Amino acid sequence: MDYQKKNAQVIDSWCASGWQWGRPITHEVYEKALRGEWGVYLTPTKLVPPEWFGDLKGKRLLGLASGGGQQIPVFTALGANCTVLDYSSKQCESERMVAAREGYPVEVLQADMTRPLPFADETFDLIFHPVSNCYVEKVEPIFAECYRVLKPGGILLGGYDIGINYIFDEAEERLEHPLPFNPLKDPRLYKLCMDNDSGVQFSHTLEEQIGGQLKAGFQLTHLYEDTNGEGRLHEYHIPSFAAIRAVKPDRKAKTQK
Repeated sequence: MDYQKKNAQVIDSWCASGWQWGRPITHEVYEKALRGEWGVYLTPTKLVPPEWFGDLKGKRLLGLASGGGQQIPVFTALGANCTVLDYSSKQCESERMVAAREGYPVEVLQADMTRPLPFADETFDLIFHPVSNCYVEKVEPIFAECYRVLKPGGILLGGYDIGINYIFDEAEERLEHPLPFNPLKDPRLYKLCMDNDSGVQFSHTLEEQIGGQLKAGFQLTHLYEDTNGEGRLHEYHIPSFAAIRAVKPDRKAKTQK
C-alpha cells in the first residue's frame, strides 16, 4: 500500500479513538472566536502569536493538512474565506460537520499534499500548516507548491518536528535510532511504525525544512521552539518542534517603491 494511504487510515483510526488533534471545537469555542477570543496551535503546546496572522477579514486561507474542525472554524469566525486540504476522511468529515453546525461555507478537499496542490498560482493570502510533514518523505516539493499558490506578500505559517524525537526509544530513555529515520528504506523501522500504530513517519533536518523554504523563495520572519508537551524530553525542556512564519516576497511592490 502507498504509505500516504496507510497514513490516512491511521489518522482516521486515531480520530475515531478521540485523538487530541482530531476533536472538533465546540459551539462555545466558535462563539468566543466570533467575539475575538481565540488561539490556535502549530506545535503541541504554544499558541501562535496573533500578530503572525494580521487581519484575516476577507483573506483567502488554506489549511494545509489542517482538517479536523479545530483551526478553520476559528479563521472563518475571524472573517477569512477558508479552504482545507487533508487526506484523512475523518478530519474532512469533522470540518464539514462544524461548518454545517455553525452555518458557514468552507471548501473541503480530501487530497494528498505530496502531490501538486489543486489550486491556481497565487490563490491564497495565507497557508496554515500544522505539524504534519513528519508523515511525508520529501518536504521540499511541498514548500515549492506553497510558494506557488500564495499571492505575493502571502504568509506561510508552519509547525515542524525537528527530528530529535526519532532518535530515542518509546520511553525516551536511551538513544536507539540513527538519523535519518526513514521506514521506506529500513524494514525494521517500517515494522516498528506498524507495531506502534504510529503511521509511516520520517525525520527531517532543519536544512530540509528551513533550507527548503528558503530554496522555494520564502523569507523567514519569525520562529519559536516548542516541546512535546509530555514525556522525558518535555520534562527536560528539550525543544523538539519549531513554528516558523515565512513570507513570499512581493517583488512588484518593492519595484514600484
